[in-house]
Amino acid sequence: MRELSLHILDIAQNSIKAEAECLRIVVIENLETDRLTIKIKDDGIGMDSETVRKVIDPFYTTRTTRKVGLGIPLFKLSAEQCGGYFEIKSQLGSGTEITAVFQHSHIDRVPLGDMPETIITIINACENMDLVYTHTFNNETFTLNTKEIKKLLDGVPINNLDVIKWLREYISEGLAEIIGVH
Repeated sequence: MRELSLHILDIAQNSIKAEAECLRIVVIENLETDRLTIKIKDDGIGMDSETVRKVIDPFYTTRTTRKVGLGIPLFKLSAEQCGGYFEIKSQLGSGTEITAVFQHSHIDRVPLGDMPETIITIINACENMDLVYTHTFNNETFTLNTKEIKKLLDGVPINNLDVIKWLREYISEGLAEIIGVH
């Protein structure tokens, strides 16, 4: 994939299929340690240990529309080819946690991509699931928690067009503030 945000979106789709009520996405960019860490954790149905071993195989998929599942294997390969590692933990009934670590400055690391659009797409895909997105750049942190936002909306759907427009701007401004891009 051309952007890491597309891997995040792919994993989020798996969380939605796993009937997660809460999805946590954490992105940590630390230029001092030259690391980019992406953690994605859900409270969905989870997987047994055998399935966890199988999902890193590109020729295994639970989908009936195609015979290969490249999302997780490509994410793993991308991390490993960029001086990092990939880890997946899951337990039936307790959800799944994926961690991918990259050397931030590695020449082969693809860009993080359009995180505001990725987060908006996830919110639109499953308005009933709560999403907590935390992005840390060096020592500055931005957090978006849809559960808190839904309380403030007082019954207005989070996927309302005006709310989505505001969320997109809020995320973009929040990330620009911590990263220092204006």
